[in-house]
Amino acid sequence: MTAHTKPQLEIKVQHIRPELDARPLQKRVGLVILATDHTTEPDFCRMVASDRIGTYVARVDYANPTTPENLYRMQPALAAAAALILPGEELDALCYSCTSASVVIGDAEIERALHKTKPGVPVVTPTAAVSAGLRTLAARRISVLTPYTVETSRPMADYFIGQGFDIDRFTCLGFDDDREMARIKPQALVELARVATAPQSAALFVSCTALRAASVVPQMEAATGRPVVSSNLATAWMCLHLCGETAGRPHLGRLMAQALPAR
Repeated sequence: MTAHTKPQLEIKVQHIRPELDARPLQKRVGLVILATDHTTEPDFCRMVASDRIGTYVARVDYANPTTPENLYRMQPALAAAAALILPGEELDALCYSCTSASVVIGDAEIERALHKTKPGVPVVTPTAAVSAGLRTLAARRISVLTPYTVETSRPMADYFIGQGFDIDRFTCLGFDDDREMARIKPQALVELARVATAPQSAALFVSCTALRAASVVPQMEAATGRPVVSSNLATAWMCLHLCGETAGRPHLGRLMAQALPAR
């Protein structure tokens, strides 16, 4: 050994194999979200993720503007995106986080696409979760607030009318870029909720997973005097129940205090 040669460090293998848990976390929620989405991950980290529940994300290619045609173009990529979430491992829920695309593609078509690579996993869409949430709150007459253009809002109105809801007032903000939708100040949404809610409505639905609406649902409920259901609040509510979380979380909004209806 020369003066410049260092002795080789001995690395030992520990032959006592440590015990393994069945899963790193007990429950798993997969999220398929838009490439441009700023909001779903933070909302699910705040409302769903815990030391018992993990949230695992894959992004699907998407480019603005937010039009029915652009939204529909995501459909062929959904199965491949879902396949990237913990390949070969079971999920307890799989959420596709885009409300307007759920309308134009269709809840059933989204479920079929995701089941190509994640068969048997309960699929959650914002539209189906919101519908279930509004029924749970006994709110048949609703007002709706969206950030979209009229063109993108029209299929949303048709969807909820088709689900048996009466829409007393439908307000849209005219945005066609979901990145700008995510930048709308939450406190501005509180004031918008107040003016968008018709007096005869039993609840307000605030559409779009890009909006930071879930963070101010309690304030919107105080401003309107009615239950408020946002897209991300509804999907979080449904995913929590699919993971066996039955404890109410009323500090997040009235819906979070409700049990999930039988599927």
